[in-house]
Amino acid sequence: MKTWNDYKKHVKTVDPETAKNMEEVEGISAIVSAMVAQRTAMGLSQRELAAMCGIPQSSVARIESCKTTPNLSTLLNIFQHLGLNLTVTASK
Repeated sequence: MKTWNDYKKHVKTVDPETAKNMEEVEGISAIVSAMVAQRTAMGLSQRELAAMCGIPQSSVARIESCKTTPNLSTLLNIFQHLGLNLTVTASK
């Protein structure tokens, strides 16, 4: 295996449970990455975003560092203030 993607592909084919866990983590990571990228692009600090959303700055920090997973209403609140949409699609 030459790359991280090669390794992930290998693990996903060998262990279905690990594959499921990896896909879940990758999904959460994509959501958080989009949130951070948009906040940064808008020139907002965590404190400013938190004030806009009516939540503590520490909550934004924990979400962005993946130390907690926000509930859906919190996520939608943050996304609304960042001008982002959450799209749900059927699994493959």
